[in-house]
Amino acid sequence: MIRDITLGQYYQVESPIHRLDPRLKIIGVLLYIVSLFVVRDFGGFIIAALALEIVILMSRVPLRYILRGMKPVMIIICFTLIVNLFTIPGEVIAHIWKFTITMEGVRTAAFMGIRLTLLIIGSSLLTFTTRPIHLTDGIESLLSPFKKVGLPAHELAMMMSIALRFIPTLLEETDKVMKAQQARGADFETGNILRRAKALIPILVPLFISAFRIAQDLAMAMEARCYGSGIKRTRMNEIRFDRRDVIATIIIVAYLAAIIAERVLI
Repeated sequence: MIRDITLGQYYQVESPIHRLDPRLKIIGVLLYIVSLFVVRDFGGFIIAALALEIVILMSRVPLRYILRGMKPVMIIICFTLIVNLFTIPGEVIAHIWKFTITMEGVRTAAFMGIRLTLLIIGSSLLTFTTRPIHLTDGIESLLSPFKKVGLPAHELAMMMSIALRFIPTLLEETDKVMKAQQARGADFETGNILRRAKALIPILVPLFISAFRIAQDLAMAMEARCYGSGIKRTRMNEIRFDRRDVIATIIIVAYLAAIIAERVLI
């Protein structure tokens, strides 16, 4: 299960999506998420799914790698589907024990499942195709206009970048702790959900200690390099908006126009 978590990991490959301006990718992902909540029927979801499929093909990130990252969140998606399936009132189509399934509940559950799946895959492509340092630069650049009102753009971007950067590190530490516990006779694979959850409790203490140790090492390394806020910092590679980003912007606008037209006209 730990190896299946790919959130925050960068997939090293050359592709047109990888070479796009990180600011454009951040804005594109935000607009894509908004478009998923604008959609109100299956026609709009087909457009969103086709657009996402094109981006996946252009990014050259293997589909099996993307779907592997979906495994840890499948429980949340299934729980959401079940809640919507049995709690939405409407035209009754079936009874299961004390629960009632309605036509509106099936429709809402299907919409919610498709929306969450597309949302998670679309959001994960941002970290798959963008290096953490470029993501930091993009976030800082987008937040820089708010510096005039006192928003610490650089600090916020750095914190978000560090959080994403250390997700794989913490997952690796968790895997090491679990293997050490299993070598001492711990069992994380058998039993019901409650028993498995209870078996994970001994992992939390060493994991927290390891996380604080990593944070302390990082703070000391930053202090040793005289890192501080409020200092004008330079970058080795400045991000620039070029011709391929203009083409990508036109494609994003065309996608949004198609989503809006589908909602208004149909």
